[in-house]
Amino acid sequence: MRLALILAAAVVAVPVAAEAQAHAPAMPRPARSAVSMAMPEYQADAALRGAIESAARPAADRARDVFRHPEEALTFWGLSPAMTVVEVQPGSGGWWTAILRPYAQATGGRYVAADDLAALQAVEPGSADMVLIARAFHNWARTPGRTDAVLAAAYRALKPGGVLAVEQHRSAEGRNVADTAPTGYVPESYVIQSAQGAGFVLDARSELNANPKDDRDHAFGVWTLPPVRRDSQDGRTLTAAERSAYDAIGESDRMTLRLRKPA
Repeated sequence: MRLALILAAAVVAVPVAAEAQAHAPAMPRPARSAVSMAMPEYQADAALRGAIESAARPAADRARDVFRHPEEALTFWGLSPAMTVVEVQPGSGGWWTAILRPYAQATGGRYVAADDLAALQAVEPGSADMVLIARAFHNWARTPGRTDAVLAAAYRALKPGGVLAVEQHRSAEGRNVADTAPTGYVPESYVIQSAQGAGFVLDARSELNANPKDDRDHAFGVWTLPPVRRDSQDGRTLTAAERSAYDAIGESDRMTLRLRKPA
């Protein structure tokens, strides 16, 4: 019941037939008045709950559930048993990996870690039910053409009707991505329009991972906040009071998007 209430309060759905837009990072987010409120039917998934609550997950990972809402996010993205899920650049820690891999094993699905662009491009075309991209767009935005190349490969890997799931640190709208990406944040419109340019349609957005305490004005970018908690850089060291204030913010304000390859 709690999960259903959280999801109902967090999700904002948009028409599946959203028309692709050209890259324009400074364009404003689509008006809230133009979208409808819709909630996918929630059904309890014991295997997912088991993977999240498993003692095999590192304690540090489980401590972050309060910020990253894994059950709610994966339900919003539409995870279900027997899916093939590709995670793009899961990283050495593999926060999502520790949930998705055992879930796939328990439900007859398949988990694929695409550690780089070449690995994503090597995924069999039309084989994936879901491609997950978490906290990576700010890295790609700093290399011309990289975002487009990754999204093209994700589109190719997905089955018709497959889901592109996105979790990403979110800057204020109207900011230039060239200015925000080095701090770890990008505008939501940058991600949406880049994905639409690759052929995806925006299915729904959620405020599940919104954090109004995050003003994005941090000494060392998003890495000042938990979980990285960077304390010094380029001769600047945080005071104890500054460290405490940043910790009180929690993890970043993030967009949570569900995009879809047309069926």
